[in-house]
Amino acid sequence: MRKLTHDELVAIRASPEQAAQIPRHPIALVVHDIRSLYNVGSLFRTSDAFAVALVVLCGFTPSPPRPEIAKTALGADSVVPYVWFPDINQALDHLTQEGYHLWAAEITTNSSRAADLTGDNFPLALVLGNELTGVPNDVLDRCEGSLEIPMHGTKHSLNVAVAAGILLSSIVDRYRQLV
Repeated sequence: MRKLTHDELVAIRASPEQAAQIPRHPIALVVHDIRSLYNVGSLFRTSDAFAVALVVLCGFTPSPPRPEIAKTALGADSVVPYVWFPDINQALDHLTQEGYHLWAAEITTNSSRAADLTGDNFPLALVLGNELTGVPNDVLDRCEGSLEIPMHGTKHSLNVAVAAGILLSSIVDRYRQLV
C-alpha cells in the first residue's frame, strides 16, 4: 500500500464537464443562516464528495463567488448545483414542490438516526441551521423529522460543516443500501 501522489489524484479527478454528468444522490443540503464563509465552502466541498444533488443557500448565508468560500471549497462551488433564496420558507416550499422530504440536523425529543431512514424518506433535504442557534423552531415544525449524530463525549454539538459531513456520509450510505 502507498499513498497516491497529487499527480495521480489529479489524473483520476473528474473535470468540471465530467462532474456535471456524475449521477447525484437524491439529497439536498439546506444551508440556513450560516455566517462563516469558510463553513459554506466546506459544505460545498462535502456536498461534492457525497454527490449531493443540490445545495440550497438561504437567509444570510453567503453564496459564491467569494474568495473565502472558494478557499475551502477547492473548486466544488463551481461543480455542485446550488440555488439561493432570501427566505427559508421559500426554499422549503421549493423543495417540497420538488418532492423532497424535509429533515433537520438537530437534537430533538424525537430525533432519529440515518440508519432508520427508509426509501419513503427520499428524496431528502437536510436542513442545517445557524452555527450558534441551530435550526429555528418554526423550521423544525415544517420538517418530517430530525437526524442526530450519536455523541459519546461531554459535548452535544459539532461544527456545522463537520456535522454535515458525518450526516451526509450516513445518509448516502443508507440510501445506497436501500436502492
